Amino acid sequence: MSTIRATPPRAAVVAGAAGALVLVLLLLVILRLPWAGDLGMHAATVERLRHSLADPGNPLVDADTPSPYYSPWMLVLGCVARLTGFSVFVVLRIGALVGLALLVTGVWRYVRTLSADRAAPALALLCLVFLWGTSLFAWSGFLGLNSLALTVSYPSVFALGLAFHLWAWLARAVRAGAGWGVWPGLGVLWAVILLCHQFSGVVASLGALATVAAGRPGRAVWPRLAGGLAVGTVVLWAWPYYDFFALFGAGADLESVHRGLYEDLLGRYWLVLLGVVALVPRWRRDRLDPLVLFFALGALVVAAGWLSGHYSWGRALPATLIPAQLAAALAVAGARPGRPRTAGTVLLTGALLTGAWTQTGTLGYVVPRTALPDPVADRYREPWTGYHWLTPWVRYGDVVMARTLPARQIPAYGPYTVAPGYPDFFLPDEDRRAAAVRTYFAPGTPPQVRQAIVRAYGVRWVVDRGTPAAEGLRRVADGPDGQVLYEVTAPPAR
Repeated sequence: MSTIRATPPRAAVVAGAAGALVLVLLLLVILRLPWAGDLGMHAATVERLRHSLADPGNPLVDADTPSPYYSPWMLVLGCVARLTGFSVFVVLRIGALVGLALLVTGVWRYVRTLSADRAAPALALLCLVFLWGTSLFAWSGFLGLNSLALTVSYPSVFALGLAFHLWAWLARAVRAGAGWGVWPGLGVLWAVILLCHQFSGVVASLGALATVAAGRPGRAVWPRLAGGLAVGTVVLWAWPYYDFFALFGAGADLESVHRGLYEDLLGRYWLVLLGVVALVPRWRRDRLDPLVLFFALGALVVAAGWLSGHYSWGRALPATLIPAQLAAALAVAGARPGRPRTAGTVLLTGALLTGAWTQTGTLGYVVPRTALPDPVADRYREPWTGYHWLTPWVRYGDVVMARTLPARQIPAYGPYTVAPGYPDFFLPDEDRRAAAVRTYFAPGTPPQVRQAIVRAYGVRWVVDRGTPAAEGLRRVADGPDGQVLYEVTAPPAR
């Protein structure tokens, strides 16, 4: 499947330099670690593991339940936090560096199984981060530059980095007819990806299936492949922190959260159509081309999710985006000299510049917004402020009554909240906890009902805006955006 080294040296240097600039920008982003989305969940997970590796409990609320966030990678970061004493955000920065390194080296290794062109790996990286659309979009497991900047410390980036390594290793193993010793390692790697980030694990599995089919394995390989799958399944079954297979029973909350993945598809991804076009000649040359099969499998899962109402299946969108983005890069990198290559280079360059302009607001994560030109500043989205201002008073393990958005951040510093800020499939009383928070903050709730809720959940602190929501609270500190920390004056016993 390798192509000749067709790209002129100058083009390879330009692509490499542009890729290096992207990496420098992401390294600077890691230094700042902008807060948005699920960062608080992952910080809380590391914090619980720092305090108890064997029985960390629920990462967000004071309950002894398992959690899918207790993955092998989070366990490693928890050990780092425990051994070094570093703050959880320093540990997440370390995790971000490792995840980014795995992603870059994984892309390089996988692209090398598809092309020997010198510019192909760097051009592939540029397509992965810029070849998207003109509607700004960020979601865990999606590799657009803006999305990557906000999620680089998440397990999804670590898992996707491992996925690229899995595909590269698997492609070489199938082609070479590797012996029995290789396949258990591949099975363990597949299981680790699934345990670290289940949605990226689905993408990794689809890519692995395409890689195996494209490799046309001989009869001797199939038993070894089955053995590797068996080893991986045992790892999934034996993981002690949560029941992986129970996740297949996740309820409707998961679907409602992901419905937005099917909105504005053209605006978010229309530049990727260039890669879809590049898949056509690959399909004509080889009906079992790995990128074509990968794209087809991903499109099938995403379409099935839309038709069946299983919107969480939209998390398989990277399984359509990644092969198309790589196909666009390889089509230009491997084209023969002449007008077709010139035209392809011009088209891809224009698409990449358009995608890069759409995501220029990412610069705001490394320089002050006031230093940005107005058109760029308009594309910048301010990250969350955080709740570090609570830490002089609120201690590890204290329970805080807070609404949903604060509840997504407060546990990162060690406290618990009454209700989790995110859907929690393993928390049996999640609905009751959410109802208690709504009742507590409802304007007409009688004082005795609020006091009963405080006692039931052992609440020691309340975070809200403006005047206190109930009697028996003492104003302790003022935070940003009009938020106030109140202490429960008579700490109840649960």
